[in-house]
Amino acid sequence: MKYVLAGSSGFLGKALARDLMSDGHEVVRLVRRAPSRPDEVRWDPAAGQLDPAALADADVLVNLAGANIGRPWTPAYRKTIRESRVSTTATLASAAAALDHRPVFITQSGIGGYGKDCGDRILTEESELGEGFLSDVVRLWEGAAEPARAAGCRVASLRTGVVIDRDAPAFQLMSLPFRLGFGGRLGSGKQYFPVVSLTDWLRAVRFVAEHDEISGPVNVDLPTPVTNQDYTTALGKALHRPTLIPVPSFVLTTLLGEFAWELIGSKRALPAKLLDAGFTFTHPTAEAALAATLT
Repeated sequence: MKYVLAGSSGFLGKALARDLMSDGHEVVRLVRRAPSRPDEVRWDPAAGQLDPAALADADVLVNLAGANIGRPWTPAYRKTIRESRVSTTATLASAAAALDHRPVFITQSGIGGYGKDCGDRILTEESELGEGFLSDVVRLWEGAAEPARAAGCRVASLRTGVVIDRDAPAFQLMSLPFRLGFGGRLGSGKQYFPVVSLTDWLRAVRFVAEHDEISGPVNVDLPTPVTNQDYTTALGKALHRPTLIPVPSFVLTTLLGEFAWELIGSKRALPAKLLDAGFTFTHPTAEAALAATLT
């Protein structure tokens, strides 16, 4: 199959490109600079510019572009977070709508869209989005794909949890205190903390691309939801480090502002669409995902 990939310079983009090419798929990378390789095509999502010819014969379009959310959300950076996701999705969707054929359009999204703190409530793709900055971003982000959907493309939005892998920036940052012996639960530890292994995230992208019955939002996280306390225990065990130093919620909210709710807010999300379509997880538990990452 021919995949056109936006966001190929990021961790997930690089991993997906490697995975696809290892199985013989063709990958075209959209870049914002002058192309330096035959498989690169220049685009300007901020200006809404992408020649539809660049998508010729594409079977799947994948948008993984978006500014890092793991830094202070100043008013200016909130705009960057929002526009980096919406402009890329909208530009790809408009280009897809102009094609004679109808590629599958897969865009990254976030489980944070369900709201700051959902408690013990089970969240499936049928659950409503919540309130707050990231919820608003997710609404706009997923809505920006509407031109492609209206033109007849099958559109799927991957509401992904934290991806666990040794090289994943988020995982490296979160595991550093544990490696130094200062690890502990975040807040009460009772909050559900959606995660997924890189292996299963890669498999999920390809599964969605290849299964015509899957469209709309798709949760991509463990089929066995894990609390932060259980995840903390599993990570400490995997690293052979103590987990005795909890971080109070007020410390996180003071240091991180609203972003702290991505760590202390509960999201008991289930990957219902994937499971209903027959997807099986290679690493269905936090213990399995961490073991695969750290061994």
